[in-house]
This record gives sequence, C-alpha cells and structure tokens, in this order.
Amino acid sequence: MDREPSIKDMNALILNGQPLTIGEIEDVALRARPVEVAPEACTRVEASRALIERIVAQGETVYGVNTGFGKLSDVRVAPEKLAELQVNLVRSHAGGVGQPLSEGESRAMVLLRANVLAKGFSGVRLQVLKLLAALLNAGVHPVIPEKGSVGASGDLAPLAHLALVVIGEGEAFYCGERIVGSAALERAGLKPVQLAAKEGLALLNGTQAMTAVGALAVARAQRVVQLADLGGAMALEALRGTPAAFDARIHCARPHAGQIAAAEHLLRLLANSEIRESHREHDTRVQDAYCLRCMPQVHGAVRDVLAHVAGVLETEAGSATDNPLIFPASDGDEDAVISGGNFHGAPLAYAFDYAALALTDLSSITERRIDRLLNPDINEGLPAFLSPDPGLSSGFMIAQIVAAALINECQVLSHPSSTGSIPTDGGKEDHVSMGMTGALKLRQIVEHAERIAAIELMCAAQGIEFRRPLRASRAVEYAHVAVRAVVPRLEADRTLAPDIDALAAALRTGHFDAWRA
Repeated sequence: MDREPSIKDMNALILNGQPLTIGEIEDVALRARPVEVAPEACTRVEASRALIERIVAQGETVYGVNTGFGKLSDVRVAPEKLAELQVNLVRSHAGGVGQPLSEGESRAMVLLRANVLAKGFSGVRLQVLKLLAALLNAGVHPVIPEKGSVGASGDLAPLAHLALVVIGEGEAFYCGERIVGSAALERAGLKPVQLAAKEGLALLNGTQAMTAVGALAVARAQRVVQLADLGGAMALEALRGTPAAFDARIHCARPHAGQIAAAEHLLRLLANSEIRESHREHDTRVQDAYCLRCMPQVHGAVRDVLAHVAGVLETEAGSATDNPLIFPASDGDEDAVISGGNFHGAPLAYAFDYAALALTDLSSITERRIDRLLNPDINEGLPAFLSPDPGLSSGFMIAQIVAAALINECQVLSHPSSTGSIPTDGGKEDHVSMGMTGALKLRQIVEHAERIAAIELMCAAQGIEFRRPLRASRAVEYAHVAVRAVVPRLEADRTLAPDIDALAAALRTGHFDAWRA
C-alpha cells in the first residue's frame, strides 16, 4: 500500500476500542469500509506496552508474559525464550477444523480483534494493531476454520489461525485466491510481525470469532424479521384476511416495543387495499387464524429478542476480552497486570441461544401461513397449492414440504449449546461457554429462515394474482413487483429450487428493502 487510508477521502471507521454497531461491523466486513486507529488509542497501546517492557526487564513473574499457559501457567519461561513462547502458543493452538469462515466473517474477526487491542489493555506493540488494520484495508483475509472453539479462554483456535497470518504463516484469501499467509502479505505490500512478550496471547484470548459470526448472522436475522412482516401482509391479502387485529389500541394495551412496531408496520403495509375493501361488508369471520392475527405478537417478540442480542454484541465489540489485562498507572493507581475471565463467552452464548429460539419460532409461524395459502381446505377459495391446473400440476406443494424440513432442522439446532459445558485444558478451564457453537447454529438457522421467508413471498405473490383484477395495498403491490423481478409466475410445474434460492439471495442482499412501507 502506498499510504495509509485517510479519514477525509475514504470515510474510514476510526477504531478506538469503542462499541461497534452491527451496521459498522457489516460495513467493514461486507462492504470493505476501511479502518484507521485513533491517535488516542495509539497512546494507550504504547503505555500498556511500556508496562510489559518494564515487567520483562525487572524479571517479575506474570501469567502469559513469562509463564506457560492454562494448566502450564506455573511454569516459568526464561527471558531469552519469551518470543519463542508466543510463537509456539500461536502455532500450537491453530488446530481448527472444518470449512473456513466466509471472507466477510474473517474480516469481521480482524476488525473486532483490532478494536479490542485499541482499548490499550492488551500490552501489544502498536505495530501489531496497525498490521491488523492494514490487513483489512489491503483485503488480506486469514483462512479460519469454523470449528474448534469452546468459547473460553475465548475463541482460541480460530484466533490462532488469524494470528498465523500476522506472523507470516497459515493461509489467507487475497484477491479471490487462497494462498499461504506469507505470500498474501507480500503481495499486499505488508510485512509480518515478529512476536514479542505477551503478544501471541493478546491475539488469541477473546471472543472475536463468535462475535463476528454472530453479528453478521443477527444482521441477516433483522432483515428476515422485517421481511416476515411483508410476507405476512402479502399472505393476509391473498387469504382475504383482516388487519383489524393490528389496531394500535390493542398493542398499546400490551406495550412491548417490538409488538407495537410490528403492528404499525403491518398497518402501513396493508393500507388502502382493494382486496380488503371488496370483502369488508360481507366478511362473516370474526377473526383470522393465529398465524395471521398474532403476527404483531410473534414478529414483535422476535424483534425484541434481536434488539437485545444486538445490544450484547455491540457491547462485546467494545470490550477488553484479553487475559491478563494491563493497567498502566493513572489517577493515583499503581501499575497493575490482573488476570481475570473476560474471555468467557457466556453473555454471547446465552444471547445466541435466545436468538436461535426466536428465529425458529418466526419460521414456524411463517410456515403456517404458507400452508394456509396452499391447503385447499383453508385457503379461502384459492386453487389447491396455487396451481393453475390442480391435479395435472402440483403447483407449490413441495414448497411447504421444504419449509417443514427446514423448520425441523431449526428445531434441532435451537437446542441450547450454552448449557453443554465440557471441561478442557486438564481441568484448568473447567467451565466453557460453547458460544462459537451457538453462533454457528444461529447462522444456519438464519439461512433456513431466509429460505422459508422466500417461500412465503413466492407463494403469496401467486396468491395475490388469483385475486385479480382486485389490487392489494400499494406496499404489497410493490413487493409483488419485487418478487416478480426475481421469479416469474408459476404457469406450469417447474423446478422450484432455483426460485427459492434466488429469492432468498435477493432477500439477503437487500432487494426488498426499497419496497417496505
């Protein structure tokens, strides 16, 4: 790189150890937003490093600086071996297995680790932090196997694979190619770091793998719950349902924030509908089925869950998760190096399990609307399975079956991982969070939820067409156009798998965002 990015011409995200929003994490991870280290962060980092240098010079015994790790923490390491100790730590812990994290997830990990170091509690040299920022800005993305972390002492294995690239080892993705880490650094014009005392441990202790995977999954989940309102509104129109249950007075009487927001959103989506007006006076139903009537209560509760989980993630993004933490003297306090347990992923692990339950139930209510659109016994006069020629053509019959299969997998995946602690490291680490397992499960559940939401949109669009010449609300008609821009009307049986995947991809990439009320 010819020069470091500047704030003025590249709109860099300034890293100062602050909480990062889900949107900021997405910007860097998925949209290549550059980063810079704040000047005040540099000052803090240098101060904490100076304390480490004093400890080494004075020969004090401090965990992670001149001792072994975990069960081996009582073993003192000679001063001339301290650099080797840190490199050995990185190499020995790079035992992750399975598929690599996506490049976006790898970028999020690097971002989060850099931001944690920028807090100035880790004792690294400034060049370590600057190299992490440079990896992001140069597009060097460490290859990080997704499995192997128990979530305490943090995400050791995933972070070790990240650290390998920092020292010029391991593998990285660069310009779409998977190559050895040293070659990726060289091509990007970067140089590896020769680790010094404490630095290997500072790169490995933390929750950045689970935070990265979880944050990007929650961002996707937040889009799904918004689109669930849209798909539900389209289904309600196709089924000639009533928006009466979304009356604000009902929801103010039970004032959960998500419920109120979902009801307001649904009313906006359904405003000024010809379909509704066509059956208002002659509608003999007192109320709709729960999957239609209770959308604000269910969708709203999911909104509240995701808001809580996003808050946990944003706090974690600005938290010091290293061990030990370095506190240079200030405000009358003496220098201190304190061992603790901020690397433990419990806050995240619980949050991911919570989100998994909510997303699974959101998909469950969505599937009930899909069935109601297709089932000729309850679909308000629509053709069986929305087929143009029922019997000769099966229509969308398999779509509901696919949704049911995906939901069953979600139900299995939503079993909590946070309650499954298994002692590790010779019993020294005798209670672990399994937070990375929770993050990976959540990511899979969100992917299934996207496909289930896509199936509802696909079926509801077809259902609305059987109500022509009547028009749905303006917002729903816009959404109908958006669906048809991706998949055509089902005129005769065809392979539905490409349609489902295309709509899920469109949902994921924001295709429907402009059509929301």
